[in-house]
Amino acid sequence: MSRLVLVAGTTETAHIDGISAAGADPELMAHTPSADAELIEYGHLVRAPTVPVSPTGCPTPAAVTRAVRERVGFETLVVDAGLAEPTGAPTVGVGAKPGRDVRESDPVPTAPGAWIAARDLGRALPDDELVIGETIPGGTTTALGVCRALGVDVTVSSSLPENPLDLKRAVIDDGFEASDLAPGDAAYRPELAVRFLGDPVLAVVAGLTAGALESGTAVVLGGGTQMLAAAALVRHAGVAAPLTVAATTYVAADADLATATERLDCELAVTDPGFDGRDDALARYAAGEAKEGAGMGGALLLAERAGALGTVADGTLEVMERVTETHEP
Repeated sequence: MSRLVLVAGTTETAHIDGISAAGADPELMAHTPSADAELIEYGHLVRAPTVPVSPTGCPTPAAVTRAVRERVGFETLVVDAGLAEPTGAPTVGVGAKPGRDVRESDPVPTAPGAWIAARDLGRALPDDELVIGETIPGGTTTALGVCRALGVDVTVSSSLPENPLDLKRAVIDDGFEASDLAPGDAAYRPELAVRFLGDPVLAVVAGLTAGALESGTAVVLGGGTQMLAAAALVRHAGVAAPLTVAATTYVAADADLATATERLDCELAVTDPGFDGRDDALARYAAGEAKEGAGMGGALLLAERAGALGTVADGTLEVMERVTETHEP
């Protein structure tokens, strides 16, 4: 059986103007991971104050993951990788704290310990397969930082229709200056890359993945360019076991996932949820918003395996309608 593990956390990097669309209101952005966890776990919100949507109303990818869960059925686990706001979903802690702005000198001091604890957790989970997803606003910027620190050449995606790559590169350049590292200095020292140029979610995803693979558990990294960074961390930690990255067509079109996964010796599974040509909120995905997150790519792969992919679009709208009706702001 497969279990979907959602690794949820925050980084103050997300507060840099223009970095992320993970939340309609920047003041509510810190609640997005907490709300995503509740939505996937319960199908409605418990403690989070609002449903995560982009500024234009594009639904959170967590609604897609929840729709797949309602149709396919799978166990879940939420790992607290530095949540800044409380969640009503049950979580497992690994000692991670919210990440600081990556332009600071030591933005993720809890990364090494969280990596070790997550690795132990990954080794201990009894499942045949883990599908690991993430939710962290600003995470594609820190993913770029980790990859550059490792010396891995990738193009990162964005939750915004127009990817602010120049801004992300400038932010990471400031991060290198603050950390006294240069690109490539953290090659085969992943703990340095994620501590000084990354975020706590990447540390935990990489630790979970390494531990699970070492115990013989199959792992699917459900996501886009952030999961490429996690895969790079795993490979630079010396773990060479087979690994799959599962992403949506939308993030695959925004970044060269095929080349990157080949370089990292990973399989790539790309799934189309069928949101193109719609006249509802899901059309924002086809327009380039959100694209991926909250395990969406991995969940869609499970839906495809079960022959339920064609039901996901309408199921996502049902989830959003239900949660909106039952949780008026």
